[in-house]
Amino acid sequence: MALVSRLQSLSSSLSSTHFRKPDSLNPQPICSLHFNNSPSYTSPFTEKHSIERYQRDQWLYNNQLEQPTLFSLPPDTDADADSDLTRQNDIALQLPELRKLLQVLREKREREGGCGGGGGKCGPGNVFLVGTGPGDPELLTLKAVRVVQSADLLLYDRLVSNHVLDFVASDARLVYVGKTAGYHSRTQEEIHELLLSFAEAGATVVRLKGGDPLVFGRGGEEMDFLQQQGIQVQVIPGITAASGIAAELGIPLTHRGVANSVRFLTGHSRKGGTDPLFVAENAADPDSTLVVYMGLSTLPSLAQKLVHHGLPPTTPAVAVERGTTPQQRMVFAELKDLANEITLAELVSPTLIVIGKVVALSPLWPHTLNEVAALVGAI
Repeated sequence: MALVSRLQSLSSSLSSTHFRKPDSLNPQPICSLHFNNSPSYTSPFTEKHSIERYQRDQWLYNNQLEQPTLFSLPPDTDADADSDLTRQNDIALQLPELRKLLQVLREKREREGGCGGGGGKCGPGNVFLVGTGPGDPELLTLKAVRVVQSADLLLYDRLVSNHVLDFVASDARLVYVGKTAGYHSRTQEEIHELLLSFAEAGATVVRLKGGDPLVFGRGGEEMDFLQQQGIQVQVIPGITAASGIAAELGIPLTHRGVANSVRFLTGHSRKGGTDPLFVAENAADPDSTLVVYMGLSTLPSLAQKLVHHGLPPTTPAVAVERGTTPQQRMVFAELKDLANEITLAELVSPTLIVIGKVVALSPLWPHTLNEVAALVGAI
């Protein structure tokens, strides 16, 4: 629909102590962690620029893999300009193939009789918003695996690990639409139009998202847009990071006599900035558990506000990088010390933060049982 003509116009304009996932049989309490910057360190969350993902998506690039400039990450200096150039190169390369794929999908639908008798117009394909969980591919639901294996086209985010993508059928097409700080491979509007155009072509389209698509995943926006265009959307829930990572660490998000509620909070505001934490007053409840997504940059401000509004500075807390994966690293600390410990450990995104007395119930909490009892009270 609108995307095809827009793609054509864009194409012409662009031509000019190190700690990993704990052994559940022998957990070792850790308080302060340090990151190893050795080149051998690998992440399941490879960025758009990685060779491995270009090879996976090579149908888009027509033997462009030998061009090394396409793989280099933007340097720290002048990062915005480099990111814009990288994105323009990506679009220029992808547009012809995306137009071709739309035509192939339409012809396939007509050839297989998907339009019904009498030469009628093809109806739209199916769109699925699928949550892939916090990273461990074994946390996928059976329904998610079935839908992924049946897809014609998959649009996937940055936090979808390569192990999850291994479930994709060999003849399916993958398009990366991930976002990271300072680099968006696609705007949200472009993602909307990609989903719409491929659905209108009759494809079975799967939108893969880390965690759960309706928990800080913008899945609601995509679902609303498609439904307004007459496209039906099915949501396959995923284990959100709060549940998956808390379970991995042995932290009950709620616990009788310790925490009677749990609150999920995003560390990012819609308009950006470093101080979106207007909910801190309501969040500062000693009898509740606070889980902060995408909160590395805003944690210092959040911690100060929580303490100002009455949360004890000694409240147990943990920050977990790449939770449930082999690269999992974590920092346990009291709230007043957590930001400094994260800096020392050099944790990076994606990192989840859990704040509340229930953190002290983890077998990894680095304090004695007497200290834990004093923190959480009689249980």
